[in-house]
Order: sequence, then structure tokens, then C-alpha cells
Amino acid sequence: MIKVLIAGFNGAMGQRAVKLVQKLPNYQLAAVLSPHLNSLDPSDYHLDQSTAVFTKLADITGQYDIWLDFTTPSAVYTNTKFAIDHQIRPVIGTSGLTDSQTTKLQTLAKQLKVGGIIAPNFGLSAVLLMKFAKMAAAYFPNAEIIEMHHADKKDAPSGTAIKTAQEIAQNRDPQTTAAFNDNPARGGDYYGVPIHAVRLPGYVAHEQVLFGGAGEALTIRQDSFDRNSFMSGVELALKQVLQLDELIVGLENLI
Repeated sequence: MIKVLIAGFNGAMGQRAVKLVQKLPNYQLAAVLSPHLNSLDPSDYHLDQSTAVFTKLADITGQYDIWLDFTTPSAVYTNTKFAIDHQIRPVIGTSGLTDSQTTKLQTLAKQLKVGGIIAPNFGLSAVLLMKFAKMAAAYFPNAEIIEMHHADKKDAPSGTAIKTAQEIAQNRDPQTTAAFNDNPARGGDYYGVPIHAVRLPGYVAHEQVLFGGAGEALTIRQDSFDRNSFMSGVELALKQVLQLDELIVGLENLI
């Protein structure tokens, strides 16, 4: 059995991940982690008695194959480093890692020969949006991103929007790109691509990329209306991560 530890198991994404792992053949939900729990009894969370419950990293015992993380931007770096240090393959669905932190984690994973994946988004539509945006950037170098999420999302802009901006910047000719306008109303500058972040009730996760050219425009948009849509990507990552020999960024590297 492949033993999985889910960090942030009691959040909206964590609860869906719990149900996913419980139904996957040859996978075992061996442990869960979340701070501020009132009980360490797994039955209080409708978990099997064999599932260990932890509230802090220092208390974690046992051997695990995969660390699945849906926590917070403030915790994700420490969690991922802990997993790699303990030879647990990380599958990270939490945004908030900086470029510097990601580089450090990739270096550590390479040194310890631990494979893993950091996924800015597990939605297949979002992964395809990033691919299509990268393709379009070669022909439409001027672009802006609008990302819209639920009101409780703590980080802004989203990891998906930042990753999209990075992909666009890598595949366009900077000499044909309009200069960035630093007026706050024009969005934040990420790799030279303006990003506008919206946080409102009623939304889940949505992104559109607007490209403008001489006399024409192109809009690429994806919408995630239900968090269950992310589970196909999580399942793909759980199945593929055991074959990886490095820490990669982006679900697109698996499809």
C-alpha cells in the first residue's frame, strides 16, 4: 500500500483529497495533519482508526510515501522541506511559494533524490489555459491576466496567475512588448505581465488571459465551478509522483 499523509486535511480541498485517497486502490490514508485540532481521535473526523492524527510537524512519526499539502501560504515552505528531509514525496497544492523558496526546495530534493510536484493548479482546464497562453504569447506578446477566486483565498495573485505570467514572459519577444504602467489600477507587475486579482463570494477559481494585437484580440478563459474538478489532477499527481526523480513545478509536466 502507498501511504499518504494529507496536510490541511480539514479544509475544503483537504476534505475532498481525503475522500479521493480513501477510494483509490492501493493507496492508504495513513496520516493527517492540521493545527488547532481539538482531538487526536481519527473517528472524530470520520477517519479510519488506523489513520494517525497530528497537529504539528515535530509530532509526526511513522513512514509515509507521499505528502499531499493543502495548507496555507505561511506553512507550505516549511511543510515541503520537512517532507523532502524525511524522504516523503511532496505533492503540493498550496500556493504561496516564492521563486527563491521553490529553487531551494528543488535543490534539496535533488540532493536527497526525492521526486515531487508543486502544482499551482490541479484543474486540467487551468493547466491547458497555461499551455495555450504560452503558445499565444509568441504571436501576441502584449497580455494581461485577470484571476478571480473565492473571498477566503488568502494569497493574491494566485499561484496559477503567476505561473501563467511566467510562461507568457518566457515565450514572447520582450522587444515587442509594451512597457509596464505602474499605476496601481493597472494591476501588479509579474514578469512584465499585469495581473488583476479579484476576491468575491460566489466565485471558486477562474482565470482569463487577454492578448491584444494590431486590430485584433484573443481571450483565453477557464472556470472551475466546483472544487471536485481539481481531484482528477490530484489523482494524476498521486499516481505519477512515485515515478519522478526531481521536484517539478506544474501539472503540465505530467500530461
